[in-house]
Amino acid sequence: MKKFGKILSALTLLLVLAPLSAKPKFRSVEQIKKSGTIKIAVFSDKKPFGYVDEYGKYQGYDVYFGNRIAKDLGVKVKYVPVEAAARVEVLQTGKVDLVLANFTVTPERAEKVDFALPYMKCALGVVSNEKTDYITNVEQLKGKTLIISKGTTAETYFTENYPEVNLLKFDQYSEAYNALLDGRGVGLSTDNTEVLAWAIENPGFAVGIDSLGSLDTIAPAVTKGNASLLNWINDEIKALAGEKFFHADYEATLRAVYGQNSDADALVVEGGKVE
Repeated sequence: MKKFGKILSALTLLLVLAPLSAKPKFRSVEQIKKSGTIKIAVFSDKKPFGYVDEYGKYQGYDVYFGNRIAKDLGVKVKYVPVEAAARVEVLQTGKVDLVLANFTVTPERAEKVDFALPYMKCALGVVSNEKTDYITNVEQLKGKTLIISKGTTAETYFTENYPEVNLLKFDQYSEAYNALLDGRGVGLSTDNTEVLAWAIENPGFAVGIDSLGSLDTIAPAVTKGNASLLNWINDEIKALAGEKFFHADYEATLRAVYGQNSDADALVVEGGKVE
């Protein structure tokens, strides 16, 4: 029995010390450079911000930024598709170095990841069918079904503020939009920048509510405690302001979607400074 007790004590000690000796699941800038590749999580189905085109290549506003990050680091980029609800997890498990997936900054998320300076701003919007269920006021949604994606600010906002709205939740944005097309909900809510772009490409649908909730910012995110990469990204965002990089990004990826008369300043943030 004494021998068993000693073994049990030793195992208990190992279990106690294991978390203290565990290595953090992130890579510093030097480690990324040494590996020759940075791993960035982006959406694969959220056009025009992150999506895979007909040739199998990642495109969009976030991807344009990701390509520049890799170039300035002097490494190749590996894009990892991510669902909205898994953006925190892929960082915590070390599957990626950086998340650039329309990641809205919230206090709750900031407890789990480290956000860099913002590069976009947005609010929530609601898109609906103009002929059958055109939603122009949030009160119209009470008792009805609203489509959202899991792990988004839309899910949080409606859960906390409008519990009487029935939420139909999907893992992927493509599934959510297909549900709207099929009439499984009276509307769909996500970032206003995204629903406005989708409505332009889908005749018969319109954004009746174009600004809901507070004005939020979208920023890159790194694993909690990865000061090396966080500082590098912040310095990069500041440096890119000198060439108005994100306005160039808008022109390359969003202008054709929003139209020639659209206002880039309504979305773009330069140098991490929200105006």
